[in-house]
Amino acid sequence: MILFGGILSIKAVSFLVFSVFAIAGVGYLLGRITIKGVSLGTAGVFIVALLYGAFLYTPLANQLKIAGSSYVSSALKIVENLGLILFVTSVGFIAGPSFFGDLKKNFKSYIVLGLIIIIVGGLSCAACTIFDIKVFGRDKQEAGAMLVGLLSGSLTSTPAFSAAKATVTQGGPVDYEAIVAVGHGIAYLFGVIGVVLFVQLVPKFSKADMDLERQKLSETAPESPSKLKGNEIELDPFGFCAFSIVAVFGIILGSIKIGNFSLTTTGGCLILSLIFGHFSRIGKISFTPKQSTLKVFRELGLMLFLIGAGVAGGASFVKYFQWVYFLYGIIMTMVPMLIGFIFAKYVLKMNLLNNLGSICGGMTSTPALGTLIQTSGTEKVAGAYASTYPISLIAVVIVSQVLVIIFR
Repeated sequence: MILFGGILSIKAVSFLVFSVFAIAGVGYLLGRITIKGVSLGTAGVFIVALLYGAFLYTPLANQLKIAGSSYVSSALKIVENLGLILFVTSVGFIAGPSFFGDLKKNFKSYIVLGLIIIIVGGLSCAACTIFDIKVFGRDKQEAGAMLVGLLSGSLTSTPAFSAAKATVTQGGPVDYEAIVAVGHGIAYLFGVIGVVLFVQLVPKFSKADMDLERQKLSETAPESPSKLKGNEIELDPFGFCAFSIVAVFGIILGSIKIGNFSLTTTGGCLILSLIFGHFSRIGKISFTPKQSTLKVFRELGLMLFLIGAGVAGGASFVKYFQWVYFLYGIIMTMVPMLIGFIFAKYVLKMNLLNNLGSICGGMTSTPALGTLIQTSGTEKVAGAYASTYPISLIAVVIVSQVLVIIFR
């Protein structure tokens, strides 16, 4: 079996599959543990994946003497990307029917909130970098590379991570790209867990009536009238074909680069699935997968994404962990999220679920959206996420590049 130009043994494939299912099983059990009404949910899979990657994955691979174990590690990236495609494409299809009506009604609010979250995150990063340089006497360029990596990890933003690596000084005695990667890995843990817990704790602390909040959300996110007439041609009973076609073109769209910027696979698949979710068909051909298919793909995708990202990030987290960097990451996650939430509530007058959905999009947090859907009991929160996400995606890439240039 050939993979990545090398030979990946059947034993290595079996080990990879074993790892995925073992992490999923234990992770969901952990996610079910509830303390005062709060649980990790699917994020429990991420915690187990991190621990597995940090303490078990490499030792087990070495002990089993798996040929091509480095290729297995590369294959984890496939698991992560496959999960991301399944999740965001499902979210786009689900949110599509109400997306454009919601966007038209709340367009300015989504733009303002997305920009505020990212700008505050950038200012937090700059403040932590200056503090790190003055108090600990670190080299300006090294501190800048580390802290920008922490920012991308705090916002769980792969585009910001890629942009920062592409902007730092290449070559020379110091590998600044590696420093960015270390910072990203350290902050990623709280970047995931912090937002996941936030969207669960806020409704509980505010003693929100979820029935009332769902009603408010329905009033601000109008449904598009159904475009299905009863005589559509279905490409297959479950909608797998339509889903796959949209995903393929989403990947192509996301791969188009303008300078250092691209929509990435996430943005490309999200945008196209929103469009097809809204219009639902081309001529008489239905491009709307079954809701049951979308819900399964959404959860399966989130699980695979968290496993791929968690196992790969586990080793670097332990190897390079320092408390001060972890604290910087917490600051860069919490400060923009809290300020964004307060601004949306008191200035933009957003209802709770629209607010939290927008926070998930503004923080570019895929796992938090999955948790919010479970917490709120409605898929409609995905509309606010999908509306805010593109604004934040573009803004975080620009802010990351600006910060790298400032601290060169």
